[in-house]
Amino acid sequence: MTEHIRLDLPLLLPTIPNEADRCVERLLAELTERDGVAEAHVIAALGDEPAKLCVHYDPEKVGLAQIRKAARAAGAALTARFGHLVWQVEGIEQERRARTVGETLSRLEGVFEAQATASGALRVEFDRSLIDEARVSSALASLGVGRRDSDMSATADLAASDVPAAAPHPVLADKQAPDHGEDADHSHEGGEGAGHAHGGIFGSNTELYFALISGVTLAVGFALSWTGAAPEAISTALYLAAYFFGGFFTVREAIDSLKLRRFEIDTLMLVAAAGAAALGEFAEGALLLFLFSLGHALEHYAMGRAKKAIEALAELAPQTAVVRRGSTTEEIPVEALVIGEIVVVKPNERLPADGFVIEGTSSVNQAPVTGESVPVDKQPVPDAAAAAAAADSVAATSRIFAGTINGSGALAIQVTRLASETTLAKVVKMVSEAETQKSPTQRFTDRFERIFVPLVLGLVVILLFAGAVIDEPFSATFYRAMAVLVAASPCALAIATPSAVLSGVARAARGGVLVKGGGPLENLGGLSAIAFDKTGTLTEGRPRVTDVVVAAGATEQELLQTAVAVEAHSDHPLAAAIVRDGTERLNGLPQKATDLKSITGRGVEAVVDGQLVHIGRDELFAEAGGTPLPQEVKASADELRAQGRTIMIIRQGARYLGVIGLMDTPRETAPATTARLRELGITRMIMLSGDATPVAKAVAASVGIEDAWGDLMPEDKVEAIKKLRTEEGKVAMVGDGVNDAPALATATVGIAMGAAGSDVALETADVALMADDLAKLPFAVDLSRRTRRIIRQNVFVSMGVVAVLLPATILGLGIGPAVIAHEGSTLIVVFNALRLLAFREVPFIRQERIAEERTA
Repeated sequence: MTEHIRLDLPLLLPTIPNEADRCVERLLAELTERDGVAEAHVIAALGDEPAKLCVHYDPEKVGLAQIRKAARAAGAALTARFGHLVWQVEGIEQERRARTVGETLSRLEGVFEAQATASGALRVEFDRSLIDEARVSSALASLGVGRRDSDMSATADLAASDVPAAAPHPVLADKQAPDHGEDADHSHEGGEGAGHAHGGIFGSNTELYFALISGVTLAVGFALSWTGAAPEAISTALYLAAYFFGGFFTVREAIDSLKLRRFEIDTLMLVAAAGAAALGEFAEGALLLFLFSLGHALEHYAMGRAKKAIEALAELAPQTAVVRRGSTTEEIPVEALVIGEIVVVKPNERLPADGFVIEGTSSVNQAPVTGESVPVDKQPVPDAAAAAAAADSVAATSRIFAGTINGSGALAIQVTRLASETTLAKVVKMVSEAETQKSPTQRFTDRFERIFVPLVLGLVVILLFAGAVIDEPFSATFYRAMAVLVAASPCALAIATPSAVLSGVARAARGGVLVKGGGPLENLGGLSAIAFDKTGTLTEGRPRVTDVVVAAGATEQELLQTAVAVEAHSDHPLAAAIVRDGTERLNGLPQKATDLKSITGRGVEAVVDGQLVHIGRDELFAEAGGTPLPQEVKASADELRAQGRTIMIIRQGARYLGVIGLMDTPRETAPATTARLRELGITRMIMLSGDATPVAKAVAASVGIEDAWGDLMPEDKVEAIKKLRTEEGKVAMVGDGVNDAPALATATVGIAMGAAGSDVALETADVALMADDLAKLPFAVDLSRRTRRIIRQNVFVSMGVVAVLLPATILGLGIGPAVIAHEGSTLIVVFNALRLLAFREVPFIRQERIAEERTA
């Protein structure tokens, strides 16, 4: 029976009762709907203790990553007491070793979850009040595992002091602010594990050298025995040497597994080799350990190729930067850069930091971060002080990312993020963390192994008594039982899924798509329904004023002056469009507005010239009271809506001034993208929008989507996703990762557009399209489907080999052929998975042709 764990996590919740109620309700609803969560409730704050989230969950089905995601979407934050670290380590040679390391750390007091991978990624969730990073490092050292030097020099150290004090329900001044207590903790302290970071006397290749030495001593011993050129004792001594070198790492892993009271594949192999020695078959036992260790070493080498694809991301940013200070420049390490400094970048150099252009023009190759195939033209911001005050709002034509490549022009960049907080640094950290998130198939195979291995041992015990049924000497019966041990060991199964997930995540990152683990990678490829946000996803997100309809008794000048005055204080995209386009039409200066208040989902109100002004949709005026909406104004609004416009009605005091119509331009790539998604098997696509239903339907039709749901508030989008999940089973949501955070968290797979530079998008989504390019979505879906196919192929091969070898060895197949087939299957699944690194996306020119053909 699967164990359910109770976990109490300190929370930060808003103080406003209504907000708190909504946050709590959303948080609990999101969690209890997760497969594997038995119960979730919030324990109220008591005295100095903050509110606590109590979750009863099955760690085999759901993890703390999903709990953190739900908390963020609900506007809550887990406090700094809940530690979350991601390290790169050395000393983990293969997947079974990684599993042992993870389970050993999981048994430490204060550790909630621990996962390690064969690529050297380690993720630990822990309670800072019970255990610290030094204790984790010490535990790793006892296993011969240590942090890499490059990881120990990282500077992203987010201490507990970075988090607001845990007062009862403290106000979150900005719900989009990063939750420092959850970020990866790259401590500078190497701990005792630092001395174990090289894998043995031959460095990281020690296992391979030991395997080769085992093979050489085996070959020499066999040659001497076959030719009779030396006494048999010498051959036996050489076979024993082969045993030592071939079984060195296997013995270490078997001992660690037995400490955890778990029988692993390594244990089975050792028993088989010891059995062969007991029968005097030293040559076959040595051959078994030689091939087994060689297979592990080659597996380690092959997995290293995928690992290097990820490590290459971290090496994109330069180590130094040229800083302009006064009239001079000097070169300093990128770690020493501070926010606000001016960095000078020469032509064809890599950019050392995130920031914005203040001088110079150039084309920048952003492919290393966003996956964009065409360089992006960059120009200076019009106002550096304003840009520094709102760095996240800087236009894409001026924003710069560390690790990208400058073109032919020199640039001066103002730094907006520390080296440890750049978009590239966060991508590297999140990709490393993604490796540790198990996919559904991997969870299944892990559970299968735990049941299958003891069954194999039981079968072997039964086979040892075969002499009571058939007439054969015990030596033959014992040999057969040892051969069955080799044949039934599911080595290939253990690596089948992790190798594919690692390769898939690495390939996606190289293409500008951040996939946060095996779960989203598998789920994305298994979907048949996708919901899209409208603004900024299917459209450009840059609406323009198309119509100005003046009410009786008002003038266009009066209407625009009032609208521009009010909307100048709002940061909504529609407000920006009214200010930009309205100002161009004005003959004079706009009026001054004060006391701006936002009415969520309806509009805004402010005071202009001593009178209360309301700007928004029809519903706003029914809620605000006052003079009812005149029939002629309503008719004008309805007509504009029927043409696909978003409308804004303006009322000053008791007088209606008129209607402004706006339209957001659909993305040029949207029709081709939806056509390609249908070709990939996405049978249902829905657009969700806060705009009126006619507007939503008009935009949806223009991009090839038949189903559009309009008039949706943010909470309505969450309900829409829940409805779709009920109808379709699994559904993805594509949005901008800010306003759509709750809906992204509710979907089976949340996909954020234009995540580069956006903390909220990177943290909330399961899949992040780094570029603001919808065309990357088919690439992500196609890669996911290819990954699912390779995982199925690998599982079929690994299980198929066991299914064939098991009866074959029972019927007399020897240990030698069995171990060759056994290790061969392991290498087949690893190299099959590596094919994902060479995956090529369908050229978008072909996608456009597909869209044209469908239109025709």
